[in-house]
Amino acid sequence: MSQQASGGGELLRADHVMEYAYKRSLGSVLSHFFTGLRDRKAYGIKTKAGRVLVPPAEYDPETGEETSGFVEVGPGGTVESWTWIGVPKEKNHLQEPFAWALVKLDGANTALLHTVSGVSEDQMQTGMRVKIHWADETVGRIQDIAYFEPENPS
Repeated sequence: MSQQASGGGELLRADHVMEYAYKRSLGSVLSHFFTGLRDRKAYGIKTKAGRVLVPPAEYDPETGEETSGFVEVGPGGTVESWTWIGVPKEKNHLQEPFAWALVKLDGANTALLHTVSGVSEDQMQTGMRVKIHWADETVGRIQDIAYFEPENPS
């Protein structure tokens, strides 16, 4: 499609979508984490100081030392902070209002960013107890956790 330029010439226009399609190799630590999700279990990994990182990382972010020793965590946890999404975007995986939240799973020292559903904005609060709601079909990806939901719904 062409349009008239302000100087009288034609503007040339070419639609182009820029994208970077790639696949990431996971390595042994994240492979263990995602295989666990497929099996409906959540895992963290221990640092040398005994802290449990979720999601697991190969190196302690505080010291740079290697981590080792997987630990099963959850499926319950505590909301550490959150923000409410009253009108989800078309690309959001939930199409009803929900919260993005940092959830510290039981047994973990760090929080996982994910969604909380099944509550209203008035019910959502820091410190509330939530649990994993698994996807109907789990295949080894973060979406195997469909969302978190209140442990004791009102």
